[in-house]
Amino acid sequence: MDISKPGTGAGCIRWGIRQACQGRLTFADWEFLVRQKTMFNTPLVQPLLYGFSKVLLKILGWKVVGEIPKDLKKCVVIAAPHTTNWDMPFSLMIAFCLQRSLYWVGKASIFKFPFSGLMRWMGGIPVDRSQSNNMVDATVATFAENDELRIMMAPEGTRSQVKEWKSGFYHIANGAEVPIILGFIDYKNKVGGVLGVFTPTGDYEADLKEIKAKYASYL
Repeated sequence: MDISKPGTGAGCIRWGIRQACQGRLTFADWEFLVRQKTMFNTPLVQPLLYGFSKVLLKILGWKVVGEIPKDLKKCVVIAAPHTTNWDMPFSLMIAFCLQRSLYWVGKASIFKFPFSGLMRWMGGIPVDRSQSNNMVDATVATFAENDELRIMMAPEGTRSQVKEWKSGFYHIANGAEVPIILGFIDYKNKVGGVLGVFTPTGDYEADLKEIKAKYASYL
């Protein structure tokens, strides 16, 4: 862990990006990052953004369906399919409408000035996908040390159309023994939310087949 990391603010963000780009986000680093203030736990801001999200989605003709169970404090949330830059703002507005706080994983390049502070405050955690690192192990350990933690990621790992999903989300959920929330966005019908809750069995191939079947209408 980088002992030079500052406590809060822009310095914290720059430190996080350096760690991610060097492929060395450790458990202690993740633990530090998930304890920073975000828009989901900032007093006064959270209810305002909830109201804003609810009103804006209604004006745009969108409907939010499903739910993340209130007693489900820890989970991996997958958002699929990931096809456009609009996925993030819509996903966050849907999360507000579901009244659940979360963190999300994004490529380190979007955490650059002048948006770095905003991205971190929005709950973003930078990860360099070109590096082979211990992200899975570090995230699993972070789940073990927190009473409440929801982390959202795109299973495709990119906006480009891909045949195979990245397996990281599954191994994190399976290793941490937490369920996977099947989140979705359907731009054609203007609906988004939760398709269901899936509990990993440890059989990756069989579980992935079952998960993808839930998304058959959207992939």
